[in-house]
Amino acid sequence: MKALQQEASQCAEMIKKANAIVLLSGAGMSTNAGIPDFRGPQGLYKRAGIPDPERIFDIEYFYRDPSLFYSFHRELLKALDAAKPTFAHFFFAALEKKGKLLGVITQNIDALHQRAGSHKVYEIHGGIWESHCTKCGKSFDYETSKRMTFEKEIPRCDNCGGVIKPDIVFFGEPVKHIDECFELARKADLFFVVGSSLVVTPAAMIPSATSGEIVVVNKGEVSEFYLPSSRVALRVDADIDEFFRSVNEELKLL
Repeated sequence: MKALQQEASQCAEMIKKANAIVLLSGAGMSTNAGIPDFRGPQGLYKRAGIPDPERIFDIEYFYRDPSLFYSFHRELLKALDAAKPTFAHFFFAALEKKGKLLGVITQNIDALHQRAGSHKVYEIHGGIWESHCTKCGKSFDYETSKRMTFEKEIPRCDNCGGVIKPDIVFFGEPVKHIDECFELARKADLFFVVGSSLVVTPAAMIPSATSGEIVVVNKGEVSEFYLPSSRVALRVDADIDEFFRSVNEELKLL
């Protein structure tokens, strides 16, 4: 506990000195939110009764038969409705409100950053916060697309009848915002990696673009392939929310 408090104090001092903070968040940041895994015995694939889950996020299969994706997506939306943003989500939203956070780069598709109050969110794997018609491109907000998803087996655009698709990046589609994310990293004087093992590219390559200090907070191993430990100013292996509660005790953001 003493080591955690020392790390939290060091982190708080780094935040106080920083003017341009950027966060890269991974799945570990959402673990405490109560989101079930996809593949486990009680996972979302099982709940949706899907025997061939590899097809769910295949873009070519989606265009042929979007019903498979939507049978899964309804279960995902139910799970996300039950989930709540964690303390860490609110902590970084508070940093943005204070004018210290340039933006959040996230590998997650769960929209928990937005629900916590963050506005500058770059979802490199896309997300559920917005949806678009695959035919005419009309945009639908989260609440509208969610309602339409539960009203019909396959939600269709009220403008042209095209199939609506959440802005999740499917296999076969390019990742989003990658140039903006590298530019954010270059502007940062303090870069946080939270809840990511830095294995999945291109997200894993982004932190090394910063010339600022890097803080890595992740319970478990973190790959050094793209970010050598010599570049990391502070490495914290602890529960994410417990750590940021300790940091907040010094900063009083929340």
